[in-house]
Amino acid sequence: MTPRGPSLYGRLAGVITVVLAIGALVLGWAAWLYARVAADEAYDRLLVGAALQIAESVATEPGRVTVDPPISAFETLALATDDRIFYRVTDPAGDSLTGQDDLASARKQDRPGREPVLADGTYRGFPVRIVTLGRYVTGPGVDGWVEVTLAQTRLARLDLARDLTLKSLLLVLGMSVLALVALLLAVRVALRPLQAVQAAIAARDPKDLQPVEIEAPREVAMLVDSINHFLGRLAERVGGMERFIADAAHQIRTPLTALAAQVDLLSTESRADRRRQQTARVRERIEQLGRLTSQLLSHAMVIHRREVVQLGPVDLVPVAQAALKEAVPLSLDRDIRVVFEPAEPSLVIRGDRVSIGEVIANAVHNAIRHGAPGLLALRLSRDGEEAVVEIVDDGPGIPPADWEEVVKPFVRGDSEAAGSGLGLTIVADVVLAHGGRLTFRQDASGHFVVSLRFPLLSPAEDAKALTEDAA
Repeated sequence: MTPRGPSLYGRLAGVITVVLAIGALVLGWAAWLYARVAADEAYDRLLVGAALQIAESVATEPGRVTVDPPISAFETLALATDDRIFYRVTDPAGDSLTGQDDLASARKQDRPGREPVLADGTYRGFPVRIVTLGRYVTGPGVDGWVEVTLAQTRLARLDLARDLTLKSLLLVLGMSVLALVALLLAVRVALRPLQAVQAAIAARDPKDLQPVEIEAPREVAMLVDSINHFLGRLAERVGGMERFIADAAHQIRTPLTALAAQVDLLSTESRADRRRQQTARVRERIEQLGRLTSQLLSHAMVIHRREVVQLGPVDLVPVAQAALKEAVPLSLDRDIRVVFEPAEPSLVIRGDRVSIGEVIANAVHNAIRHGAPGLLALRLSRDGEEAVVEIVDDGPGIPPADWEEVVKPFVRGDSEAAGSGLGLTIVADVVLAHGGRLTFRQDASGHFVVSLRFPLLSPAEDAKALTEDAA
């Protein structure tokens, strides 16, 4: 059973929830900052207004300055019932006229002026908002700036900021919940095509490997295309296996039937010479069946490796030499001169070492069995951007009219009447899978040549492959 992870809907819901939660937190923090600024602006206007009223109450008498803070100035600030008010008025000489003598001015080093200066500070352990402004006075014996400093604790400001923030948060949370619900519904609707694809595949017959025909959105259509591509590859592979199994069953049935008939004849034969002939025929049938079984297994192995094995750098020279030693039996019924002629010390291609060795061995075996009365040569050379492996024999070869047919499964040329018809099929399949070519020709000496041509690695690819091998 396929391991099941978290559902796609659950993942999307989780991501959307986290994003909305982070957005709500950011908006809440922004609302708090905005509420602080808005509360300060509102109460700063009241604070400045009260300071202006106090400044307007400043008067001069001969030789001194007087001030009588109006009650209305403090009544305005008294709207904030939990806050405390502190003030100080200084004359042109800097002496306190009234209020708290230790209340510091909001103005630091600037010269006195009419423009109010606002600042945050602490007075007697209370966080306060301070405003300082000046009024220029003149009179008998008096000339200079009178400075008014007014401070208010921040409790009402914080209460107003909290109230504004809470109302903003309620609005943000409400909108977030609505957005979450809407997005989850949208995700649910958007994922319905996946359920339709699942239902369409689940309802199919296990033997039905036709493409899934279903209308789907662009994003889901990509998934459907991938499924159809996989089904196409699977259908091609299953079809190939079915054809191979059917052909193999037919091909094996024939020699088995003949073998059974010859065994029956052998069991009833009484003459010694006839029994020897029948025994030789049974042995020949067994050898033929063994060769056929071996080539069937070889063909199946090549088809399997073509699908699953990743190609890598392969030096044809040692692979061809090993295949030649394996394919040439130690004992032959005739004297054959076997020659190995590599024109290059190394010919590196990108391929599957096992499959390439198998095809060279098959080509050599074909040359021994169906030709090569006295000569078998395996030559390796370079032709431009290709590596060339040539299997040369002095036999009659394959007629040119049969060159296109002999690479098909179970098709025998005139010279291959006793063969299985799979040797050259395996060779052709592997060479084609490696981007190469299989060709036949007669050389100048009249010898028959089977040529396997593979694309060589470029010098840069060759160096990289050697580096990877060393690592």
